[in-house]
Amino acid sequence: MESSPSSSSPTATTKKPIAIITIGMAGAGKSTFVQRINSYLHSQETPPYILNLDPAVTHVPFEPNIDIRDTINYAEVMKQYNLGPNGGILTALNLFTTKFDQVLGLIEKRAETVDHVIVDTPGQIEIFTWSASGAIITDAIASSIPTVVAYVIDTPRTTVPATFMSNMLYACSILYKTKLPFILVFNKTDVQPHEFALEWMNDFEQFQAALASHSGSTDSEGEPTYMNSLMNSMSLVLDEFYKHLKAVGVSSMTGDGIKAFFEAVENAREEYEKEYLPELERARATREKSLQDVKDDSMNRLMKDLEIDRANNPQGALADRWDPNAEEEEDDDDTEINIIDRSDGPWPGQYVDVTRARRHDDENINWPRPG
Repeated sequence: MESSPSSSSPTATTKKPIAIITIGMAGAGKSTFVQRINSYLHSQETPPYILNLDPAVTHVPFEPNIDIRDTINYAEVMKQYNLGPNGGILTALNLFTTKFDQVLGLIEKRAETVDHVIVDTPGQIEIFTWSASGAIITDAIASSIPTVVAYVIDTPRTTVPATFMSNMLYACSILYKTKLPFILVFNKTDVQPHEFALEWMNDFEQFQAALASHSGSTDSEGEPTYMNSLMNSMSLVLDEFYKHLKAVGVSSMTGDGIKAFFEAVENAREEYEKEYLPELERARATREKSLQDVKDDSMNRLMKDLEIDRANNPQGALADRWDPNAEEEEDDDDTEINIIDRSDGPWPGQYVDVTRARRHDDENINWPRPG
């Protein structure tokens, strides 16, 4: 009997969207980079689904589908909890994380219509990378759809060997913390080409030569300083780390290198499916087994305690019975949807192109007449 083409499960052939989590130091150009890849994907007629997780930003150069500012009032958080700027951002992100299951639900609804989910993180890198909320958001996204971390680097500032080494150490720590496919994005190549960085990554002797020629590498007696010796040693340690990194140079201003970036993203999808996903499933199975063992142990101890109690007080067991019909329903305060998906309809402050506006019956608009 001939097999029907429709006999295969549609979910087996459905290609999930890939999430791009942009991380980088303050001023590296993360939001501008997100705007550029957003523009590129629109030009390819594959608009992305964008999340803005920076509650303190006053303006973003793109229209996010989900914006943390629609849910959390950053200024009010600082006022209510008596916090400074960084504490306010961290607390706002923590509050938003409590509703992140709704965000995942909205992403799943769009999974069949979008190919890319882009996440713009706060400018203070440590708030996202080293906080509990940042880890929860990263793990939640990575457990739902293929995910890649794009670490954005300010190329002009990286020409200094010490700054370059600081960026590489931070990239290394984030890579091993997230255990996700990782792409180094050398931004602002229109100001400073990134070839020097690739040379330093591929040949540690080139980096050591640049370090030796930099001012301040020796003390008054001509001996290498402590920092110079440390960075020399770290360049040898990170030599193996560089071999497993994908690096691309882009210009968020001109759009140069964006196509190469998305080629690296597609390669990262394969890496996710071959390496990260099996490890995620093994970790999930281990965690579920551990939780089940704890539940079984608690239940066994509870049953033993009940047996002892009933043996010592037989009449007390009768008093423990209750009428299930007399139970009151608990109020569920978590049913209210607070996350706003801007792509579902108009929102306050939405840009409207009046040249294409059409009047609807439900709109009470009275346009002023001239004269």
